[in-house]
Amino acid sequence: MAEKVVILGAGESGVGAALLAVKQGYEVWVSDAGAIADHYRQELQAAHIPFEEHKHSYDKIFEADWIIKSPGIAEAAPVMQAVRSKSKRVISEIEWAYRFCNQATIIAITGTNGKTTTTALIHYLLKNSGIQAACVGNIGNSFARQVATSPEPCYVVEVSSFQLDDIETFHPHVAVLLNITEDHLDRYGSMEAYAAAKFRITENQTAEDYFIYCLDDPYTRKFFKKNIHSQLLPFSIMEQVKQGAYMQDQQIHIRIHDDECILSADELSLRGKHNIYNSMAAGIAGKTMNIRNEKIRESLATFKGIEHRLEYVATVRGVEFINDSKATNVNSVWYALECMKKPVILIMGGIDKGNDYEIIRGLVKEKVKAIVCLGKDNRKINEAFKDDVQLMVNTTSMKEAVEAAFHFASPGDVVLLSPGCASFDLFKNYEDRGRQFKQAVKDL
Repeated sequence: MAEKVVILGAGESGVGAALLAVKQGYEVWVSDAGAIADHYRQELQAAHIPFEEHKHSYDKIFEADWIIKSPGIAEAAPVMQAVRSKSKRVISEIEWAYRFCNQATIIAITGTNGKTTTTALIHYLLKNSGIQAACVGNIGNSFARQVATSPEPCYVVEVSSFQLDDIETFHPHVAVLLNITEDHLDRYGSMEAYAAAKFRITENQTAEDYFIYCLDDPYTRKFFKKNIHSQLLPFSIMEQVKQGAYMQDQQIHIRIHDDECILSADELSLRGKHNIYNSMAAGIAGKTMNIRNEKIRESLATFKGIEHRLEYVATVRGVEFINDSKATNVNSVWYALECMKKPVILIMGGIDKGNDYEIIRGLVKEKVKAIVCLGKDNRKINEAFKDDVQLMVNTTSMKEAVEAAFHFASPGDVVLLSPGCASFDLFKNYEDRGRQFKQAVKDL
């Protein structure tokens, strides 16, 4: 008799896990406390996978041999409290996918900021070098869906701390930790717990593997795990390292063993200090895969960036519009503002995740002419910046926000959507928010 797999949550990771479980011969049932999106419901029906929505039937959940938890379900949720009380075995979708990926090479990227850009950049680097690889995780197809429908010899996986919470054997050959900054404290309660979740990316690595991390990141240094067994490859723009990457006199040095790739920071296609770090991490990952130096240089110089991350949209009557909808925490806003060379009209707001706006106060005073708040409750932003900008307005739709920002802007200014918050008060997700922004700009 087939083992029973129950999947909690029917988004991209949940449906991907369900498809993989069916392919592997398990008896599968999917349960979602909310409404299942139409396209996912149709996929489940087409694959003859039974499901429920708008509720969790605990009696059926407790029949499971395996429970696969979607990353969006918090440990404090009633269903998880019930599951834990029964000592049921719970794993994440990336753990489930890993078990069936047949000795493929895994490159996994985590960090509070820059994950998606760095994941896409590493994938581009591999593809540009003739290495067949899939780009999966938070960036597109779930890892499980890819393993179920189109397995590859190599996977570049963007992983969040939520996905790492429930791993057991997940073992990336190359693990990348970009940074650890304050985020998701509503879920973890402390920076120490959040950092511990991030460092789980290394827990199954051996001396044959690589761990790439930012030596300049204060929280990474503070909470660095002593029991990491993989080869350490730090990157830094503040000090030289023997192995990994560093910058000296605007020259980036990427070195593993005795082989070194050198390129000018001016050659990088991505701008801003944070993207020097992202490019360093990607370059080191390329070296671990034995990619030639000229291909690393070429790829870092020609990568085009990703949608919703500092994405140029249009220039309207001399005003430039930039879509940074993927900036869902304050540190991401800091990175965006740090890149800006023109006066900024900043559109920000949404669901606050315990944000500390003090970290961007200096950049707001220096660069921001006006703030357009976009959200159902903007009190915290209003309170934080009331003494720092002369113009501030509250809006509750993207059309209203873009029109207000355009009204405040003069030729030579930039309107920057960099919300610093989750999107779920007014939008389906950050992609929906970014696309609505781009449409509203086109409608001006």
